Amino acid sequence: MAARILVVEDNAANQQLMAYLLKAFGYTVRTAADGEEAVAAVARDAPDLILMDLHLPVMDGYQATEKIRALLQPKTIPIVAVTAFAMVGDRERILARGFDGYIPKPITPESFVHTVESYMSEPLLAGATKAAP
Repeated sequence: MAARILVVEDNAANQQLMAYLLKAFGYTVRTAADGEEAVAAVARDAPDLILMDLHLPVMDGYQATEKIRALLQPKTIPIVAVTAFAMVGDRERILARGFDGYIPKPITPESFVHTVESYMSEPLLAGATKAAP
């Protein structure tokens, strides 16, 4: 079975691009446009990995990550920030706030899926096709 990935992104073009790339590699993708939707989606059916924008309406990515971590105790799932924050020290601050990884925007379509896969365990990778889109 393919890994289930939740893409939390309020920019429709970014959300569609990430979902398209992940689906092309065989992943099951759900989307949320804000932090509140993300928390609700995880409460209904926890994914295997979450890609989380930080600047979101209703509830930002930091708040959503805190709520998701509390909701899933003791289980943990990787939450990777996908953000335009790319200044010196931003990566460290983001990781210190509970994220498992960091992918800078704009994403690079040629390497995006490989980068996402670097945050997944081997069993999750087994269900994906390794074909390029």
